[in-house]
Amino acid sequence: MSATKVAVIDIGKTNAKLALVDCSDLSEIAVVTQPNIVLKDPPYPHFDVETIWEFLLEALKQFNGQYGIDAISVTTHGACGALIAADGGLAAPILDYEYAGPDAVSEIYDTIRPGFEETGSPRLPMGLNLGAQIHWQFLQDEGLQKRTTSFVTYPQYWAYRLTGVLACDVSSLGCHTDLWNPHEARFSSLVERLGIADKIAPARKSADVLGTLLPEIAAQTGLSPRTPVHCGIHDSNASLLPHVIQRSPPFSVVSTGTWVIAMTVGGAQVVLDPLRDTLVNVNALGASVPSARFMGGREFEIIRDGQSAVCNAEASSAVAENGPLLMPAVVSESGPFQGCHYRWIGQEPELGSSKRSAALSFYLAMMTSECLTLTGHKGPIVIEGPFASNAEYVAMLSAATSCTILTAENATGTSQGAAMLALPPDAFPKLKEPMQHLPDNNRSYVLYADRWREAVRS
Repeated sequence: MSATKVAVIDIGKTNAKLALVDCSDLSEIAVVTQPNIVLKDPPYPHFDVETIWEFLLEALKQFNGQYGIDAISVTTHGACGALIAADGGLAAPILDYEYAGPDAVSEIYDTIRPGFEETGSPRLPMGLNLGAQIHWQFLQDEGLQKRTTSFVTYPQYWAYRLTGVLACDVSSLGCHTDLWNPHEARFSSLVERLGIADKIAPARKSADVLGTLLPEIAAQTGLSPRTPVHCGIHDSNASLLPHVIQRSPPFSVVSTGTWVIAMTVGGAQVVLDPLRDTLVNVNALGASVPSARFMGGREFEIIRDGQSAVCNAEASSAVAENGPLLMPAVVSESGPFQGCHYRWIGQEPELGSSKRSAALSFYLAMMTSECLTLTGHKGPIVIEGPFASNAEYVAMLSAATSCTILTAENATGTSQGAAMLALPPDAFPKLKEPMQHLPDNNRSYVLYADRWREAVRS
């Protein structure tokens, strides 16, 4: 029998969430969230996994008591994994990928990491390459490699705590880790060079059932000990999955949140440029997906600086006609304009003003358009996540790309995609078609996009 209610553990970079999804229409029955805290304690900034774990167990107990739970699935942000010790606990805290520690030994790491042609993984700063994290951790703690008996990617860390089964999933391995060869669907040569070939857990498909709940977890939450736990998936690939299954290519999905990730299916053949933060993602079915990304949600918060403003039509029109233009990159460590520092062309709008909100939305749309160009985009563009409700962002992206934009009604597609892992293909519900926005031919918007592109290349 197919699951009817799936509890989705969704660990984003900013928030941890548990969502209960009704599999008849993939709607969210209930959702609880809490901040994903980074602890600054030694030995380095790391995720507060024990607080998240207690939060998840309590939420599972509440959801099961109120609604019942038939299966559990997991989705998390990328660039993260767990080193497991012989006693089953962590051999070391789970490193925050925004910590710059690995940069100190980047020259050493660069001598052992495989090339882009093998992994489809660009060289990224800090701990954004998972292989660089492991390399740095082993150098910092001489006994860590010996203490580590297993390594799992982040969704599977939570699945492991639920089931006791060790695994990695192909979508998380394919997320700029340097650890995976997407062209041959196997671990890369780096696994041997890091000395973890006998430690890294098997690569599994995202939909695989890893096992059922450990007895102590079942007792603590009240769930049946027979509750299946699915392997899990990288969050942007969770957003992509429903469209891969139910939409005919070509199309692109733009997953928005802390990261904005453009993923193109069936687009033009392009040569990906690793210097512009393009990569070969791996979807839940194991297929390669040309992708590009930038830290759009983080940039939004930086420019907004705690102030909020409702953008009105008058302000949007004024900015489209006369500027100003916000130029990349607000977060210069990643994205298609790495190393560039943001600037305003024209007078910088006041904090909290509608014009600042409009200029910021237009900037995010132009950055997204750049990412789509890099991945060979064709066809409609599906926007998932919080940017889907930003009318100025949607209008400018439509004008800049001359494409139809489809915006999902739900706040995030990650829960839907992760819940689908628990369903057989013949049980997938037909998703409600997103709202359609036809190409915006507003001349002032089109000219704004042209001016932005000319300025960014000058």
